[in-house]
Amino acid sequence: MNPKTNPFHRPFKFRFMSWMRAVTPPNESDASDSVNDNPSLAQTLISASTPFAKTEAFARRRGVIAFLATIMVFSQGVISPVNDANAQTSYPAPAPPSSYAAPPSLQGSAGASTYGQSAYGQSAYGTQPTYGAPQQSYGEAQPSYGAAQPSYGAAQPSYGAAQPGASNPYAAPTYSGGTTYQGGGTLSGPLQDSFPSSPNLAPPVVTQPTVREADLIIQGYPARTGRLMFGGAVNSDAGVTGQITIDERNFDISRWPRSFSDMFSGTAFRGAGQTFRLEAAPGSDFQRYTLQFADPNLLGYLPISMSLSGFLYDRNFNDWDENRLGGRASFGYRVTPDLSVSVGFSGQNVEISDPRVNTVQQLNDVVGDNALYSGMASLIHDTRNSPLQPSRGHYFELSFEQTFGDFDYSTFEAEYRKYFLLRERADGSGKQTLSFGTQLGFSGDETPIFENYFAGGYSTIRGFDFRGASPVINGVEVGGRFQWLNTVEYMFPLTADDAFRGVAFVDFGTVEQDIEIDADNFRVAPGFGFRVAIPMLGPAPLAFDFAFPVAKSEFDDERMFSFYMSAIR
Repeated sequence: MNPKTNPFHRPFKFRFMSWMRAVTPPNESDASDSVNDNPSLAQTLISASTPFAKTEAFARRRGVIAFLATIMVFSQGVISPVNDANAQTSYPAPAPPSSYAAPPSLQGSAGASTYGQSAYGQSAYGTQPTYGAPQQSYGEAQPSYGAAQPSYGAAQPSYGAAQPGASNPYAAPTYSGGTTYQGGGTLSGPLQDSFPSSPNLAPPVVTQPTVREADLIIQGYPARTGRLMFGGAVNSDAGVTGQITIDERNFDISRWPRSFSDMFSGTAFRGAGQTFRLEAAPGSDFQRYTLQFADPNLLGYLPISMSLSGFLYDRNFNDWDENRLGGRASFGYRVTPDLSVSVGFSGQNVEISDPRVNTVQQLNDVVGDNALYSGMASLIHDTRNSPLQPSRGHYFELSFEQTFGDFDYSTFEAEYRKYFLLRERADGSGKQTLSFGTQLGFSGDETPIFENYFAGGYSTIRGFDFRGASPVINGVEVGGRFQWLNTVEYMFPLTADDAFRGVAFVDFGTVEQDIEIDADNFRVAPGFGFRVAIPMLGPAPLAFDFAFPVAKSEFDDERMFSFYMSAIR
């Protein structure tokens, strides 16, 4: 037999085609698409298989061999597809099933993409996968993203309504950076490999706002800002005084009443955050009448405060009577919440009358009216946690004043007070505080007697009478041009409610006619006292102190007990 015409000497795929020609009736189509595509090759195979078809033995074997060859060729095509020019085109396998199924609005439409149609051509698998059944895994397990995957059979949301979220698996993924991924390609992050690379299967783009805005409406009503107060005070320095005060902390000097009812409805002269205070304090030895206006923001917007005040003081001292009438204007700027600076101008007339003696030249020179005008500047640093009963922080003030008029002189003053909290209860009560304070002052040579420094009394050096620790000439307390006053005080609670407190203190310092410290005039007075807080009488506690001078000057006037009591409602 000629080997060239023997089918067993041909390649395996050609033998399969020849056998299929032999067993296929003439009216049936060939099962091989590649044979139909190559007629000349089919004719060659048919002519080659004709001699064997005439033998009966070969006819019986032909069916068995064709069946086995069909199984082998099919297995060979599935396991290792033939890379031949005449072989069927190989399409990529479908992507693994994704949690993002086609929505109902696109299922069954011409634009819907399925595994067996437009995206991949005619399917080699025959049966299309259904979305409601579990899909076949193609090679590797898909990662779990930590949450239950949506059910494919459930009704899917509409693209136009739902925003990206857990209930909308088709929304475009949005990450913390605000980037929305769309259109084909490879997604980064936890959704990598969740979508096929084909743009036809890309999820729709869902636009969501990156900025959320809402209107905030605040409705409020002003609290009570005006007060009418009545009170009185008794102390060892000024005797008995009464007090009547009108105080408005939300004053508006430009809001004049438009009708008679505005005067009683509380709308006139209110609303700008300004301060208006009118005070009358008549007393037995001391009288004070003041009118003050303050604006925290000059012209309504500048970070500069302004204060205007007028005053009338009348005081009966041991050696003369003094009456002051004047006014002051000051402007301040707050550098930080604790630091502020200010400048001011003042003018006043000081009238000295009823001198007790006429043997002191300094006193005789000022009897009558004295006109004084001055400009001043100050710096204040205040970190105290309370102005009335501080327990932490400090207070520091530097001031300079230049006076001219009937007298021409300069004044420099410095004050420093420091507070240390030693112990307190867990709830903040029961504070034990240690404090230290010092005052230093210098004045010029032409300073008049009524502007000199004096010491003695409750507010300077306890244990001495009011102005009783001052230089004396011919029995007249003339004061001095230099002062240095100090105090150290320890305050502690006596009751659990802090209504009663005890104090132990030492006051020391001196006032000199010239700028010097004379050991013979240096005063030291230790003592103790009590503080009684009565809320119904006002914020300031009642004070009762006992002091015992251990160092003093020859002409000082002593007073062991000093007190201060006030009530204001």
